[in-house]
Amino acid sequence: MAKLDSVFTPREAARLLGISYPAIKQWILDGKLATTTTPGGHHRIRESALKPFLEKDRKKPIAESRERYRKVSGRNQIPGKVVSIRVEGFLAEVVIAAVDSHITAIITASAVRELGLKKGDHVGALIKSTDVMIERLDEAH
Repeated sequence: MAKLDSVFTPREAARLLGISYPAIKQWILDGKLATTTTPGGHHRIRESALKPFLEKDRKKPIAESRERYRKVSGRNQIPGKVVSIRVEGFLAEVVIAAVDSHITAIITASAVRELGLKKGDHVGALIKSTDVMIERLDEAH
């Protein structure tokens, strides 16, 4: 009996690949990812179309692969490099350079020791938060 080729929505496919929904939509629009369209005009992606992307990702070094992100529930995951660590008592401030910005994480000092973190390490910042603060940057107000 032939194995069925599962079909996913773009959002489901993005989760499987460990990428953002906007990224997969751009892949579809650019023709990088083959889809079929429902009668209502919605894109659907066959599992077989995702396999080359998953295989290519599995061949990357662990620091570059999205494989580890598929094992964590949080989707706001940003790779970066540790630029500083300051330990004071039970807490540690870890600053990570990621893309064009820095991310500061306050974690326990024991977590820094258990992870063996040091300046220059490649890490992933996994962000899970219920609050986002907004700062006005224009002068309009």
